[in-house]
Amino acid sequence: MARTMEARGTVMIMIMIMNMNTVRTMITAMTTTTVTTTAMATELLQLIWLASPALPVGGFSYSEALEAAIDHEHVHDEASCAEWLVDQLHLSQARGDMALMAQAIPAWQTMNTTRLQQLSAWVHASRETQEMRLQTEQMGRSLLDWLRIQNKATETALQLCSELRPTYPMTMSLALSLAHAPLEQALQAYAFGWAENMTQAALKAVPLGQVSGQKILARLAQEIPEAVQHAMALSDDARQAFCPMLAVMSARHETQYSRLFRS
Repeated sequence: MARTMEARGTVMIMIMIMNMNTVRTMITAMTTTTVTTTAMATELLQLIWLASPALPVGGFSYSEALEAAIDHEHVHDEASCAEWLVDQLHLSQARGDMALMAQAIPAWQTMNTTRLQQLSAWVHASRETQEMRLQTEQMGRSLLDWLRIQNKATETALQLCSELRPTYPMTMSLALSLAHAPLEQALQAYAFGWAENMTQAALKAVPLGQVSGQKILARLAQEIPEAVQHAMALSDDARQAFCPMLAVMSARHETQYSRLFRS
């Protein structure tokens, strides 16, 4: 009888220990899930912030030659505007700045100074007009000023960015690297921010209504994943900034008689 009671007591203790271990495992899993979810939410919010038109970099003052394309009647309505911007996304952004950023973001995360210097030099060399150069430098400086007040980038990274003569693609790459989001999502956020800014420029310059603007933005949003995949696949030798019509329109915009935008 005593042995039976002892055996039952042993079994009960074992069951209690197993239950406690199960509870510990569940708590650990819940804690891990909570931490992971919080980290993902933080990454997402940071990307939304960087894609926001409220980011104080002056993007609203540039049309990237869209205003000149309107003046020369290449763009005159919703359909022609959508086609112009989709072409610009794939032929200019994806093959140029986005491809560069796909390489610059990991370079900032590892602080590969030599690589960053090479990429920065490419940005400066690939601006085909004075307007394009002034735009990328002004927006790069403004974004660097914003990063300084965020207290997230290291002093070393901020100093290097300043020494490289800040440009928007390089400084945005630094900002995106601090979000620690997957590279594909970081480029999608950048591309959507660009698309939103260009759509706003179209609304003012064509001009277009809000419904047309939303249709253009929807079209660009559909094209962004393909553009991002293209950008991520390009090597240094394949990266390019060859977009003649865009360069011609930008050069003509510099002397355009009546204009709303700085580019």
